[in-house]
Amino acid sequence: MRLKAMLLLLLVLGPVAAWAGQNGPESASQGIPLIPADQGEYRIGKGDTLEIFVWREPELTRQTLVRLDGMISLPLLDDIKALDRTPMELKKVIQERLAEFLESPEVTVIVTASANNKYYMVGEVNGAGEQDLIKDLTLVQALARAGGLTEWANKEHIVVLRREKGFEKRIIVNYKDIVSGKAPEQNILIQPNDTIIVP
Repeated sequence: MRLKAMLLLLLVLGPVAAWAGQNGPESASQGIPLIPADQGEYRIGKGDTLEIFVWREPELTRQTLVRLDGMISLPLLDDIKALDRTPMELKKVIQERLAEFLESPEVTVIVTASANNKYYMVGEVNGAGEQDLIKDLTLVQALARAGGLTEWANKEHIVVLRREKGFEKRIIVNYKDIVSGKAPEQNILIQPNDTIIVP
């Protein structure tokens, strides 16, 4: 029975995996990226408050603020870039740097306060302005949170402006295709500092 169940599972998942391989990670016809698996990982931003805990080294344990240049300052290590790194990535960097002074350092990085949790709604929505990003939020959910679209909104050409690696990226989304089920991959996750423009 267990073997039959496994075979049935493979028959069901096989076509799905094949479809994903043909259509990802980016839809060629629409040019709209699918949601990457790690998109929900938090990236440290300017103004965030971090708790850097170094096990058995209380003089190195401290709370620090990410400066406008994206750096933090730590004893022994001077300046370290924190901006756009995940807490785990920053932990690894600090541990590698501390290994020059300590034997097998154990570091924990905790984001205790985030200043990098805003996104912005502009245009033909009923509640334009700055919004707090406090959980994973899709584009459709963000539009609903803004009170929905106005009757004059262009539902076929919503623009999401996103900065990646110092460059501004424009993502064009067709709201009608999302709600009709034609292009569910366009219902992307909102990232900090995104600007959603509804013309």
